[in-house]
Amino acid sequence: MPPVNEPAERHTLSMLVDNEPGVLARIVGLFSGRGYNIDSLTVSEVSHASHLSRITVVTTGAPPIIEQIKSQLDRLVPVHRVVDLTVVGKAVERELALIKVRGKGEIRQEALLIADSFRARTVDTTLESFVFEITGKPEKVDQFVSLLEPLGLVEVSRTGVAAIGRGPDGM
Repeated sequence: MPPVNEPAERHTLSMLVDNEPGVLARIVGLFSGRGYNIDSLTVSEVSHASHLSRITVVTTGAPPIIEQIKSQLDRLVPVHRVVDLTVVGKAVERELALIKVRGKGEIRQEALLIADSFRARTVDTTLESFVFEITGKPEKVDQFVSLLEPLGLVEVSRTGVAAIGRGPDGM
């Protein structure tokens, strides 16, 4: 009997790694070398004293593939811990985006109304354009961008997902 294809699921993986040259390249290389896609990637040092960084990766795959990814990440030497925030419980996920919109007259008014309804901030304005800043779940950012497209969307810059588990325990 042929294997049944399991549906792909979105997972947010959080890793605590040594903050040293080449670590990010090794992790990204693990994904690309095995044909896994990275939907979002964020990295930042979280402890200067311990020289540790946190890497958050959003990826999509069938459950066995996600397990394989986690297992392979756990075996990398500079990786101290890998947590699948999707599995351990609800996580807080946020993304920041800067969105530039071009427009005059009624288009400007409509863009401002949409931004206000999404609680986006205007961080730059000229007579012909706006730059909005929005923070929220990736789905919220996607929806905001899609509403601005017909109004004169010029460009979008997104940070990628930052995530942390809920509750009193750390990684």
